[in-house]
Amino acid sequence: MTLPPDTRKRLEFLTRVVAKEVKHLDYASQQAFKTPLTQQKVDNLEQDPELALKIEAFTSRFCRLQDTLGDKLLPALLKALGEPAQALLINLNKAEKYGWLDSAETWMQLRQLRNQMIHEYIEDTSTLLAALTTAAEKQKELNRFADNLTTQTKSLLEE
Repeated sequence: MTLPPDTRKRLEFLTRVVAKEVKHLDYASQQAFKTPLTQQKVDNLEQDPELALKIEAFTSRFCRLQDTLGDKLLPALLKALGEPAQALLINLNKAEKYGWLDSAETWMQLRQLRNQMIHEYIEDTSTLLAALTTAAEKQKELNRFADNLTTQTKSLLEE
């Protein structure tokens, strides 16, 4: 398949960005979860600015990778394959059908973690702890989706 030059450049750029974001998320995760997070640690984040920065980095990078995958790379890849532009949920369902994503529903649940990690933590540290723990556990799924999209994109670029 011959891709238009602008489409090719966009896909090449996005795969490079995703690779960097995965690497940075992995590092942030290692730093934030070097020792297990406890409710007491999360309750006392204001007194532990180093841990607060590590958690902020993890949260920011987790959300950024989600945005890049779901809002940028996936639509660009689908467009390159001749699919019409659609809403996120429809694109995720297509990704599931292509075998790139295990579950569109799980992906949407992961996106809901954003509000819990970014907004609700201000008042509810137990919600923050639960969201961080879930995000850390689901990071492999996010990385797998990134790998699947990147592999498919590179394959398309080689055609």
